[in-house]
Amino acid sequence: MSIFVSNEGVLAHMFNACTTEQINEFIPEKRSLRIQGQSTTVRLERAFWNVLEEIATDHKTTVTGVIQQVADQCLIANDKNLASCLRVICLKYLNIYS
Repeated sequence: MSIFVSNEGVLAHMFNACTTEQINEFIPEKRSLRIQGQSTTVRLERAFWNVLEEIATDHKTTVTGVIQQVADQCLIANDKNLASCLRVICLKYLNIYS
């Protein structure tokens, strides 16, 4: 199935296609969890939480399990910014596996 994109361009099409339900994807959401025994709060937009949930389901683990793996392997390269690491991992996951 193809999607018709008007002459306005891809971004204009995406913005015009947003429904109230889709707009909720942009709202940041905080979640508290334990990483390496320490209490941590992560703030991500709902769209990224959805991708993390998909990754967790695909790998038969929990969202916290996925975040723990990211914290263990990605934070050294990104100077301890967990939210940024998670966003990049989500984008790469969608780009490669979707």
